[in-house]
Amino acid sequence: MLVPMASSLTAPAGPRPLPSDERLAQGVQAGSSDDLAVLVTRHHGPLLGFLYRLTGGDRLLAEDLAQEVFLRVLRGIGRYRPERPFKPWLYAVAVNAARDHYKRAETRRTEALPPDFDAPGEPSPLHALTAAETWAQVAAAVQALPAPQREVLLLRYTEDLSLAEIAAVLAIPVGTVKSRLSVALGRLRARLAAEEG
Repeated sequence: MLVPMASSLTAPAGPRPLPSDERLAQGVQAGSSDDLAVLVTRHHGPLLGFLYRLTGGDRLLAEDLAQEVFLRVLRGIGRYRPERPFKPWLYAVAVNAARDHYKRAETRRTEALPPDFDAPGEPSPLHALTAAETWAQVAAAVQALPAPQREVLLLRYTEDLSLAEIAAVLAIPVGTVKSRLSVALGRLRARLAAEEG
Protein backbone atom coordinates (compact mmCIF):
# COMPACT_ATOMS: atom_id res chain seq x y z
CA MET A 1 0.00 0.00 0.00
CA LEU A 2 1.31 3.41 -0.92
CA VAL A 3 1.34 6.13 1.70
CA PRO A 4 0.94 9.66 0.35
CA MET A 5 3.79 12.03 1.11
CA ALA A 6 3.06 14.66 3.75
CA SER A 7 3.67 17.52 1.34
CA SER A 8 0.81 16.35 -0.88
CA LEU A 9 -1.59 16.59 2.07
CA THR A 10 -0.98 20.28 2.74
CA ALA A 11 -3.66 22.72 1.73
CA PRO A 12 -2.92 24.96 -1.21
CA ALA A 13 -1.48 28.28 -0.22
CA GLY A 14 -3.93 31.16 -0.12
CA PRO A 15 -3.33 34.52 -1.69
CA ARG A 16 -0.03 36.01 -0.71
CA PRO A 17 -0.24 39.04 1.56
CA LEU A 18 0.39 42.36 -0.11
CA PRO A 19 3.85 43.74 0.51
CA SER A 20 4.13 46.58 3.00
CA ASP A 21 4.85 50.13 1.89
CA GLU A 22 8.25 49.85 3.52
CA ARG A 23 9.08 46.68 1.54
CA LEU A 24 7.92 48.33 -1.67
CA ALA A 25 10.05 51.41 -0.93
CA GLN A 26 13.07 49.14 -0.54
CA GLY A 27 12.23 47.67 -3.93
CA VAL A 28 12.10 51.16 -5.43
CA GLN A 29 15.50 51.86 -3.87
CA ALA A 30 16.76 48.76 -5.67
CA GLY A 31 15.34 50.05 -8.97
CA SER A 32 12.00 48.20 -9.19
CA SER A 33 9.54 50.13 -11.33
CA ASP A 34 6.85 47.55 -10.46
CA ASP A 35 7.17 48.40 -6.75
CA LEU A 36 6.96 52.11 -7.60
CA ALA A 37 3.78 51.49 -9.59
CA VAL A 38 2.20 49.65 -6.64
CA LEU A 39 3.11 52.50 -4.25
CA VAL A 40 1.69 55.13 -6.60
CA THR A 41 -1.50 53.12 -7.15
CA ARG A 42 -1.90 52.53 -3.41
CA HIS A 43 -1.37 56.14 -2.33
CA HIS A 44 -2.43 58.35 -5.25
CA GLY A 45 -6.13 58.65 -4.38
CA PRO A 46 -5.73 59.41 -0.66
CA LEU A 47 -2.81 61.75 -1.34
CA LEU A 48 -4.78 63.62 -4.01
CA GLY A 49 -7.72 64.00 -1.60
CA PHE A 50 -5.40 65.32 1.11
CA LEU A 51 -3.77 67.83 -1.26
CA TYR A 52 -7.19 68.86 -2.59
CA ARG A 53 -8.34 69.75 0.91
CA LEU A 54 -4.98 71.32 1.82
CA THR A 55 -5.18 73.64 -1.20
CA GLY A 56 -8.75 74.69 -0.48
CA GLY A 57 -10.41 72.68 -3.22
CA ASP A 58 -8.10 73.56 -6.10
CA ARG A 59 -8.35 70.42 -8.25
CA LEU A 60 -5.69 71.23 -10.82
CA LEU A 61 -3.22 72.38 -8.21
CA ALA A 62 -3.82 69.22 -6.15
CA GLU A 63 -3.19 67.07 -9.22
CA ASP A 64 0.01 68.99 -10.04
CA LEU A 65 1.21 68.68 -6.47
CA ALA A 66 0.45 64.94 -6.38
CA GLN A 67 2.61 64.46 -9.47
CA GLU A 68 5.34 66.59 -7.90
CA VAL A 69 5.19 64.52 -4.70
CA PHE A 70 5.74 61.25 -6.55
CA LEU A 71 8.59 62.79 -8.56
CA ARG A 72 10.19 63.95 -5.30
CA VAL A 73 9.69 60.49 -3.81
CA LEU A 74 11.43 58.91 -6.78
CA ARG A 75 14.30 61.40 -6.66
CA GLY A 76 14.66 61.18 -2.87
CA ILE A 77 14.01 57.47 -2.32
CA GLY A 78 17.70 56.93 -1.55
CA ARG A 79 17.25 59.01 1.61
CA TYR A 80 14.29 56.95 2.83
CA ARG A 81 15.14 54.67 5.78
CA PRO A 82 13.08 51.43 5.65
CA GLU A 83 12.88 51.20 9.45
CA ARG A 84 10.76 54.36 9.33
CA PRO A 85 7.07 54.05 8.33
CA PHE A 86 6.60 55.05 4.69
CA LYS A 87 3.25 56.86 4.91
CA PRO A 88 4.41 59.66 7.26
CA TRP A 89 7.50 60.10 5.07
CA LEU A 90 5.28 60.39 1.97
CA TYR A 91 3.02 62.96 3.63
CA ALA A 92 6.05 64.96 4.80
CA VAL A 93 7.09 65.17 1.13
CA ALA A 94 3.51 66.26 0.25
CA VAL A 95 3.35 68.98 2.92
CA ASN A 96 6.74 70.30 1.83
CA ALA A 97 5.68 70.33 -1.83
CA ALA A 98 2.56 72.34 -0.92
CA ARG A 99 4.57 74.75 1.22
CA ASP A 100 7.11 75.22 -1.57
CA HIS A 101 4.31 75.94 -4.02
CA TYR A 102 2.92 78.72 -1.83
CA LYS A 103 6.39 80.18 -1.29
CA ARG A 104 6.87 80.60 -5.04
CA ALA A 105 5.50 83.47 -7.08
CA GLU A 106 1.82 84.34 -6.92
CA THR A 107 -0.45 81.39 -7.62
CA ARG A 108 -3.85 81.50 -9.22
CA ARG A 109 -7.03 79.64 -8.37
CA THR A 110 -8.22 76.93 -10.74
CA GLU A 111 -11.43 74.96 -11.18
CA ALA A 112 -12.64 73.45 -7.92
CA LEU A 113 -14.02 69.93 -7.67
CA PRO A 114 -17.63 69.35 -6.75
CA PRO A 115 -18.41 69.37 -3.02
CA ASP A 116 -18.75 65.58 -2.84
CA PHE A 117 -15.16 64.91 -3.97
CA ASP A 118 -13.21 62.97 -1.40
CA ALA A 119 -10.56 60.30 -1.29
CA PRO A 120 -11.86 56.74 -1.22
CA GLY A 121 -11.99 54.94 2.10
CA GLU A 122 -13.74 55.12 5.41
CA PRO A 123 -15.54 58.31 6.41
CA SER A 124 -13.43 60.60 8.57
CA PRO A 125 -14.50 62.65 11.61
CA LEU A 126 -14.73 65.69 9.34
CA HIS A 127 -17.68 64.01 7.60
CA ALA A 128 -19.66 64.27 10.85
CA LEU A 129 -19.19 68.02 10.68
CA THR A 130 -20.29 68.01 7.06
CA ALA A 131 -23.55 66.35 8.05
CA ALA A 132 -24.34 69.24 10.39
CA GLU A 133 -23.06 72.01 8.10
CA THR A 134 -22.77 72.33 4.36
CA TRP A 135 -19.53 71.20 2.75
CA ALA A 136 -18.85 74.75 1.58
CA GLN A 137 -19.02 76.11 5.13
CA VAL A 138 -16.73 73.43 6.53
CA ALA A 139 -14.28 73.74 3.64
CA ALA A 140 -14.18 77.52 4.05
CA ALA A 141 -13.67 77.20 7.80
CA VAL A 142 -10.84 74.69 7.34
CA GLN A 143 -9.24 76.83 4.62
CA ALA A 144 -9.43 79.91 6.88
CA LEU A 145 -7.22 78.21 9.47
CA PRO A 146 -3.54 79.18 9.47
CA ALA A 147 -1.51 76.68 7.44
CA PRO A 148 0.16 74.94 10.44
CA GLN A 149 -3.22 74.27 12.06
CA ARG A 150 -4.87 73.25 8.77
CA GLU A 151 -2.05 70.76 8.06
CA VAL A 152 -2.40 69.11 11.48
CA LEU A 153 -6.19 68.96 11.25
CA LEU A 154 -6.20 67.38 7.77
CA LEU A 155 -3.43 64.90 8.57
CA ARG A 156 -5.32 63.77 11.68
CA TYR A 157 -8.91 63.65 10.47
CA THR A 158 -8.70 63.03 6.74
CA GLU A 159 -5.52 60.95 6.57
CA ASP A 160 -6.03 59.27 9.97
CA LEU A 161 -2.39 59.67 11.00
CA SER A 162 -1.53 59.28 14.66
CA LEU A 163 -0.17 62.22 16.63
CA ALA A 164 3.31 60.65 16.51
CA GLU A 165 3.07 60.21 12.73
CA ILE A 166 1.96 63.83 12.30
CA ALA A 167 4.91 64.93 14.43
CA ALA A 168 7.19 62.94 12.12
CA VAL A 169 5.56 64.40 8.98
CA LEU A 170 5.91 67.99 10.17
CA ALA A 171 9.17 67.52 12.13
CA ILE A 172 7.67 69.00 15.30
CA PRO A 173 7.18 67.62 18.82
CA VAL A 174 4.01 65.66 19.62
CA GLY A 175 3.08 68.34 22.16
CA THR A 176 3.07 70.93 19.38
CA VAL A 177 0.84 68.67 17.28
CA LYS A 178 -1.63 68.38 20.19
CA SER A 179 -1.60 72.14 20.73
CA ARG A 180 -2.13 72.98 17.05
CA LEU A 181 -4.89 70.40 16.78
CA SER A 182 -6.66 71.74 19.85
CA VAL A 183 -6.47 75.32 18.61
CA ALA A 184 -7.58 74.29 15.10
CA LEU A 185 -10.61 72.42 16.39
CA GLY A 186 -11.53 75.32 18.67
CA ARG A 187 -11.31 77.82 15.81
CA LEU A 188 -13.24 75.53 13.50
CA ARG A 189 -16.05 75.07 16.04
CA ALA A 190 -16.18 78.80 16.78
CA ARG A 191 -16.38 79.76 13.13
CA LEU A 192 -19.08 77.20 12.35
CA ALA A 193 -21.06 78.24 15.44
CA ALA A 194 -20.83 81.90 14.43
CA GLU A 195 -22.06 81.10 10.91
CA GLU A 196 -24.93 79.03 12.34
CA GLY A 197 -25.93 81.81 14.73
